[in-house]
Amino acid sequence: MNPLKRIRAYWIWVIFVFVALVLISFNAGKRRSWTPVEQGIIELTAPVQKFIRKSSETVEKAWLKYFSFVDLREENTRLEKERDDLRMQNDLYRELASTHARLRELLQVKESIRSPMAAAQVIGRDPTGWFESILIDKGTHAGLRLNMPVVDARGVIGRVVAVSPNYSKVLLIIDQNSAVDCLIQRTREKGILKGLPSQRCRLHYVSRAADVVVGDKIVTSGLDRIYPKGLPVGEVTEIADTPWEFFKDVRVKPSADFSNLEEVLVLLKEDPLSSPSQRTK
Repeated sequence: MNPLKRIRAYWIWVIFVFVALVLISFNAGKRRSWTPVEQGIIELTAPVQKFIRKSSETVEKAWLKYFSFVDLREENTRLEKERDDLRMQNDLYRELASTHARLRELLQVKESIRSPMAAAQVIGRDPTGWFESILIDKGTHAGLRLNMPVVDARGVIGRVVAVSPNYSKVLLIIDQNSAVDCLIQRTREKGILKGLPSQRCRLHYVSRAADVVVGDKIVTSGLDRIYPKGLPVGEVTEIADTPWEFFKDVRVKPSADFSNLEEVLVLLKEDPLSSPSQRTK
């Protein structure tokens, strides 16, 4: 059947139903009941009217639901964006709070030592993996020189071993090439702290007769002329006393957390290992 004729027949049928219903409604007030002819028309047209009404309701509901879904999707998109923005702001606030806490701790260290210092950011580590060292964002322009001690809020970090105008390399005390003259704080026994693998240290040259126990605090002695006396270095975690050895094997856990270094303080003092002529340059 031709689609144009089908549409025309559809509209003729709709008009017929509409006219029939109007006539029946017009005569409804004059009689109490329908005539047999009207009953036949009702029986024929009522299902069509019901179908048209149901179709209209279905289309209307689908249309409203579509716009409801569109609005809901837009609302979800907006809420997701707000959630992401709030999450980002929360992360920034947490980072600021964490940085503020670390800087406050460094300020307390600076006030306790009462020595000229320069704060620096850790910007990298030794890329070769051969040395336990870090790179900081301060150099000779900020007054840094070789062998200046570096600390953080927890204790000794290391010393400056290389400088440029704007950057410096710091050898950490956990490096095997590092050596720090130390004291057992409780008994004043002396030893030389050197680095070991796994971010641990060993206190060398502690005599077998020395009074040292697990939990003893280790501090700098000041005898190496690099680190001021009394800076916290670490804590004794293990002691081995081998009969044929002259010294105890004392293992130390450093006070500083070398896996999470971010800000440090450099003590601005003359290089004690340089000659007087080098110091005046």
